[in-house]
Amino acid sequence: MILQIFLFACIGVAMEVVFTALCDYRVTRSRRLMGFSYIWMLPIYGMTPLFLSVLYPRMEGILMPFRIIIYTILLLLMEYATGWILRKTTGDCPWEPGYRGKRWAIDGLVRLDYAPAWAVACLIFERLYLALRWL
Repeated sequence: MILQIFLFACIGVAMEVVFTALCDYRVTRSRRLMGFSYIWMLPIYGMTPLFLSVLYPRMEGILMPFRIIIYTILLLLMEYATGWILRKTTGDCPWEPGYRGKRWAIDGLVRLDYAPAWAVACLIFERLYLALRWL
C-alpha cells in the first residue's frame, strides 16, 4: 500500500502540473507551458488508493459512467474539505487565489467548472488502482 500511496501522489501531482500548464496556456498563449502544484497535494493525492480500496469493491457492479460521476462528486467534496482544513490549520488554502471570484467557485475551495477534468482524473485513478491493487 505504501508504494501505491507514493505512486498516486506522484501521478496526481504530475497530472495537476500538466493541467495547470494547459489552463495557463489558454490565457497567456505562452509556449513555456509552466505548470505548478503544491506540496500539500502529495498527501492529498496519496489518499486516493485508500479511498478506492474502500469505494471500488462497493461500486464495481455499477456501470462505469455512474461510478465516475460518484467519484467526481466525492472528489469535489474532498477538495472542499481538504481546502477548508488547510485554510483553518495554515491560514491559507493554496489553490484559493486561483478559485476565488470565479463564476463556478464555491467558497474559493472548489470550482465546479473543473468537474469534467476531475472526472477524467477519476477515470485515470480508477484504472491505475485496478492495475496496481496487487502491490
